[in-house]
Amino acid sequence: MTAIDARTGTLGAAGFLDRERIVARPGFNRWLVPPAALCIHLCIGMSYGLSVFWLPLTRAIGINKFDACADDSMLSELFASGCDWHFTNLVIVFTIGIVLLGLSAAAFGGWVERVGPRKTAFVAALCWAGGFVISALGVYVHQLWIIWLGLGFIGGIGLGLGYISPVSTLVKWFPDRRGMATGMAIMGFGGGAMIGSPLANLLMNYYKTSTSVGVWQTFLTMGAIYFVFMMGGAFLYRVPPANWRPEGWTPPAATKAMITSGNVHLNDAHKTPQFWLIWLVLCLNVSAGIGVLAVASPMLQEIFGGSLIGVPDIGFSKLDPDQKAAIATIAAGFVGLLSLFNIAGRIFWASLSDKIGRKTTYFIFFALGIVLYALAPSFAHMGSRALFVAAMCVILSMYGGGFATVPAYLADMFGTQFVGAIHGRLLTAWSAAGVVGPLLVAYIRDAQLRAGVERALAYDRTLYILASLLVIGLICNALVRPVASKWFMSEEDVAALQARAATTASGSGGSYGIGKGTLDGKAIIAWLVVGIPILWGVWKTLDSAVAIFR
Repeated sequence: MTAIDARTGTLGAAGFLDRERIVARPGFNRWLVPPAALCIHLCIGMSYGLSVFWLPLTRAIGINKFDACADDSMLSELFASGCDWHFTNLVIVFTIGIVLLGLSAAAFGGWVERVGPRKTAFVAALCWAGGFVISALGVYVHQLWIIWLGLGFIGGIGLGLGYISPVSTLVKWFPDRRGMATGMAIMGFGGGAMIGSPLANLLMNYYKTSTSVGVWQTFLTMGAIYFVFMMGGAFLYRVPPANWRPEGWTPPAATKAMITSGNVHLNDAHKTPQFWLIWLVLCLNVSAGIGVLAVASPMLQEIFGGSLIGVPDIGFSKLDPDQKAAIATIAAGFVGLLSLFNIAGRIFWASLSDKIGRKTTYFIFFALGIVLYALAPSFAHMGSRALFVAAMCVILSMYGGGFATVPAYLADMFGTQFVGAIHGRLLTAWSAAGVVGPLLVAYIRDAQLRAGVERALAYDRTLYILASLLVIGLICNALVRPVASKWFMSEEDVAALQARAATTASGSGGSYGIGKGTLDGKAIIAWLVVGIPILWGVWKTLDSAVAIFR
């Protein structure tokens, strides 16, 4: 048996999950770490695709129709077992998950830094996969509160831990390419739904019968798949020895691209104005982007109506049920296309930020975003689907790019020692945006419709207001300056924190000379494991999105 270290909260020296046990030895290839992170993020990214389950679950009892409760209040549905659940009460699962993502990332960020990525990913796998298993039970016994508990609360904790588990490790393995490294991993979160949604549809169609919509069986199957993938990622993780750096790489001057050579302690980061400015930058960028994602399908349908199926003179309200079903399918392709650009933007913009700097990258996000949001209504009035869809795709690429670039932004500002924990606290901005963005967009749309505005014009004001949010974000980003020297830790304090890791490193060959960083056979296999599902998801997305332009 191993003992618990009272100071660090980690297992003793024999613990196979310990940070000390995963310090890389000479010869380790750092290109194995990004696919390990992708194994985690591709799984938890299915949180964006959970909506694929909501409509089937609204008829879990009625099978072919919605079987309403005698008392259709939320409280009644939480514990009812003989009637179907309303769509709105199912969507709350997503809201709970996103809120818990931010809260758990903030609460456990310090713990993640202490115990390392393997133990964090291990716990994340238990929570996320366990959330699917618990929710399967909830569907089987038909208790909504169990689904809220499973994929909402427990799954949400898994989301937070899984999301931040690789950040600090990747930044330390790729000090020469911080943006690219975090972009590669966080790209997976955007790609999870692109893979998981069509997979879920295939599984539900396989499992459904005359008495079951196939959701609980799908939950169990996907839970098992995610557990295996996430465990594979967890055990592939390695951390670099203290003071390691790529061979031949020299840290850039701090005066260039606003990159610090010091480290700010976790307990001090939130006391700086830079933390709260970047918090607002992320919150405003996410609020605008997630607002579009929240209404993407109805927005395309209501703006372009019959023109999507070759009858341009018929608005959405005048379409018959079959026509509405046809344009709903096209709108689903639009949502998939947005997801694809969300993914591509994470790696593209984060990699570009390595060249032009994080602050400049966010300037582009806000400046270009303001222009595109402001022009989108004009594109719609022109009836130009191509321009409208192109604008939305670029906007969503910058939404994803904002997520992928912010860890490197934080490392530039506060150093790498506590970047994972600081990033965890910053993700409370995502929790806030996940509530504010969709509610703001939905409220404005509904208010416009109640005022008698045509459906095709109901999104104009929404898009202008989202542009105004980006104006505020542009100002906040412009105010970001290098952190004052008073907040940096002394070299002695940093050395003390790294002492245990340095001791382990010296026992395994020293801090330098860990491989050449090229793609060897093992790295190629690891990339194929994550690359093949990504390519399958891209193909499925493009196959459904092509209908938009027919």
